[in-house]
Amino acid sequence: MSRIEPQPGVMDIELYVGGSATVDGVKDVVKLSSNENPMGCSDAVTDMHAKTGLNLHRYPNTDHADLRAAIAEVHGLEASRIICGVGSDEVLQFITQAYAGVGDEIVYPEHGFSMYPILAKMVGATPVVAKERERVVDVDAMLAACTEKTKIVFLANPANPTGTMIGGNDLARLADGLPDGCILVHDGAYTEYVQGFDGGASLVEARDNVVMTRTFSKIYGLGGLRVGWGYAPQPIIDVLNRVRQPFNLNDIQMKLAAAAVRDQEWVAKCRTDNTRLRAWLAEALMEHGVPSDTSCTNFILARFADQAEAEACDDYLKSQGLIVRRVAGYDLPNCLRITVGDEPSCRRVAHAIGQFKGGAR
Repeated sequence: MSRIEPQPGVMDIELYVGGSATVDGVKDVVKLSSNENPMGCSDAVTDMHAKTGLNLHRYPNTDHADLRAAIAEVHGLEASRIICGVGSDEVLQFITQAYAGVGDEIVYPEHGFSMYPILAKMVGATPVVAKERERVVDVDAMLAACTEKTKIVFLANPANPTGTMIGGNDLARLADGLPDGCILVHDGAYTEYVQGFDGGASLVEARDNVVMTRTFSKIYGLGGLRVGWGYAPQPIIDVLNRVRQPFNLNDIQMKLAAAAVRDQEWVAKCRTDNTRLRAWLAEALMEHGVPSDTSCTNFILARFADQAEAEACDDYLKSQGLIVRRVAGYDLPNCLRITVGDEPSCRRVAHAIGQFKGGAR
């Protein structure tokens, strides 16, 4: 009997590992490893949740019309050009499945989100890494990495796990410099943490080769709900809807996400609080000799002398009930990514890192 084999590239995938939530033998744990909103979701979502779930025997609608309409209304977009998925990860998967395959290449930045190479290998494409400049995306390097085989360029902006971002002129230069037939995917998971930033929507409006993705998992405090969306030229949306499962979102997901996006007062409050606490945390760590780049997200990337010091600090933080994220897998072995939590959490982690730098182990 012949051996059953998966498609090319599948067995090359390293399984994604999410942020830890517990520490053996330690109580009163604070999780700062997954970039979750410490304030949770808005009251509007909580109220809607109390009203949903009464018709679970009914199938949800397949076109996500109400959710797409809510997103379009809030952001000034065309509802017909919006696609929804189980987190923005699923939208990224739609794009990869539809536009790349064996023999193609997918380009992403040196410290880019770990799902990008996973998605490439999932369809048998070759992931290609473009060097960054001091943990900031280098547009020239991204363009130099592209060839006639490049079908997709992934870019998280602001970026995870660095927290840095590039501006509109660089984004436009990247989109305009791509090979014919190549799509720029602007991953805007952290868009809402940047006041006045449209997440790439204007880039999509002006070009036929750009897709913007967004999520409800970060500032909206709905990581457990798993809802994301994308915005693209109509021809691309028409393709993506052909690879999307018709019932990929349930009725509860759609109603809660619609309630969330309409509550922009909550978004503004969360952004304001995050901005204040992020600045405080970065300054507090700097006073302890732990620098970080200017972050445009809800986390900071703390830099240590070397990998050994970063891992020793992480071990000490765990002993104190503080869970942060090692990022050696992103080629940042001397760094720890620390979510901006609520004020007590920020003070607690800053104090613990100060103790570590002072010799505590």
